[in-house]
Amino acid sequence: MSQTNFQALALSQGLIDNLASLGYTSMTPIQAQSLPAILAGKDVIAQGKTGSGKTAAFGLGLLSVIDPAKFTVQSLVLCPTRELADQVATELRRLARSIPNIKVLTLCGGKPVGPQITSLKKGVHIVVGTPGRIEDHLKRESLELNSVSTLVLDEADRMLQMGFQESIDAIVECVPQQRQTLLLSATYPPQIEAIAARVMRDPEMVVVEADADDPSIEHSFFEVVSVQDRLHALCLLLMQHQPESALVFCTTKQDVQDVTTRLHKKGFSVLALHGDLDQRERDQNLLRFANRSVKILVATDVAARGLDIDGLDVVVNFNLARDAEVHVHRVGRTGRAGESGLAWSFYSDADKRRIVLLEETLGLQIKPQSLPRNSVLDHQPARAAMVTLLLEAGKKQKVRAGDILGALTGEGGVSGDSVGKINIFENRSFVAVQRQAVNASLEKLKNGKLKGRKVRVRSL
Repeated sequence: MSQTNFQALALSQGLIDNLASLGYTSMTPIQAQSLPAILAGKDVIAQGKTGSGKTAAFGLGLLSVIDPAKFTVQSLVLCPTRELADQVATELRRLARSIPNIKVLTLCGGKPVGPQITSLKKGVHIVVGTPGRIEDHLKRESLELNSVSTLVLDEADRMLQMGFQESIDAIVECVPQQRQTLLLSATYPPQIEAIAARVMRDPEMVVVEADADDPSIEHSFFEVVSVQDRLHALCLLLMQHQPESALVFCTTKQDVQDVTTRLHKKGFSVLALHGDLDQRERDQNLLRFANRSVKILVATDVAARGLDIDGLDVVVNFNLARDAEVHVHRVGRTGRAGESGLAWSFYSDADKRRIVLLEETLGLQIKPQSLPRNSVLDHQPARAAMVTLLLEAGKKQKVRAGDILGALTGEGGVSGDSVGKINIFENRSFVAVQRQAVNASLEKLKNGKLKGRKVRVRSL
């Protein structure tokens, strides 16, 4: 049997059958290298880029030892951001579909503490959260970690960069010493080595190198002088190529806001993602970018950590990353699953040292490329293919994706091909529809009923 086949692992038949139903036919390199050790109960350090399959690797490990009959917190997963925590929790729920009554709870800042405490009192098996909110619950004594057998530090390098060192140390003190610790990271700086030495026992190291010279990614570098030159260059490239999806990385929140404002004034379909947005704005902006109703997302590294967007056409380094590893991590978000991708990077004289390091890392001789002519700006940017509709009903109203799809495509409705991604939250739902079907979709939802009642709906 192939060593990349999940059936070669010591997994329950239920987990294996569920993996097949999810389309997981074979293991990724990081899964194949780490899962045997994880399933054997060993501490593991796994280094690999976003999208390499780390979540499924540790998810299958912790699900293999969960006892559904005991409603205590048996696994704790720490993540640097709310977005990543939500994504990890969603993936764990998918992986756990074959296990009855598994409860996964997300504990993150930006959301009321009260409902989280209520959920904890009812009993959960797996907690996924950010260090700050987890530490807050520990201080309130609303969270007990005495039964934790698996501790996961996901995107550990980013958590340390964000200043969570003390919170992580405080949380580890509350977890039993006899446990399995899994540390996942895109990079392996000295700080990670230090924390691993403190919280892990003889860990096995698994490294899957990022494809710095991935032929599916076309790298282009543009020499610019000022911030205004960067903004102008970005407009020229976006207008020339008209990508369906582009992720623009900036160093600071102010840069994110400036770039977003400039692109919006030029008529581009663009939204921002940074730490000053409240949870609702962050969720909504990310959702609209992921469902193709917005073409461009401008973000800081922290805000974009853990994002996994299908079919990303372009990654733009408006500011070069602080080191070559982060650059590779950024651009590795495009050119996935056999698709081609573009990586555009702006630099100035102040970046010469970083350029030399990038040449070594990427195996390229970097030469400045020519920008498109100014005449491309004579036209208007193309609008996004999809539009997001917001419905004022969600999980609490027992709304399911099938209900929304049925309401849209029922008698006299739009075609199923016109409907894109559907996302359902506690009291709200979002559905992407093709732009030409927006009016008909709004009319159908406003005049019809969802779960037997009228629901308010509007386009974003």
